[in-house]
Amino acid sequence: MSARTKTTAPKPQQRKPERASGAGPIAFFVALFIIALGLIQLISTFHTYALNLSELNALKKQESALVAQKQDLENNIERWNDDAYVTAQARERLGYVFPGEQAIRVEHPEAVTGGAQHTPESNDAGTLGNSKLPWYSELAYAFGQSDADRHNAKTDDGTASPDGQSSDPDSKETEVPAQGDGSSAQ
Repeated sequence: MSARTKTTAPKPQQRKPERASGAGPIAFFVALFIIALGLIQLISTFHTYALNLSELNALKKQESALVAQKQDLENNIERWNDDAYVTAQARERLGYVFPGEQAIRVEHPEAVTGGAQHTPESNDAGTLGNSKLPWYSELAYAFGQSDADRHNAKTDDGTASPDGQSSDPDSKETEVPAQGDGSSAQ
């Protein structure tokens, strides 16, 4: 035979090692677990962002309300620093008058102006009481009633009442009768 025709022996085929049959599903589940952890972290971040954004908006609204309240209070301070406003408020709220002026109070202004009568439902204080006195008159009336109750109160042991007078029934002091104006002389 000739030198050219050389026969080569067949080479044995190299075999690739086969993968373990469970490696594919394990890798899939590990990748799925990593993706799930990433999604949880991402959702948590967006949730925190949304909460912080809503809190920021609430604080901005609160800030604007406080700025408006501050401006209103500063305006009130400026008004009360004005002598004309203080005078007007003293006249309107307390019924003060300047020396030499004469105060006239109309008992039923609706009779003069023709306005609607003041009903208990529209009472400014929100009470259903029949009192038509101004607040300062009611306050003076309440003080008078309190003083009268304290004056008439007697303690059980016969000691002095809170106003300093003896409440002993055998005491020689007698109460002076009323003087016509509804108050007792002391």
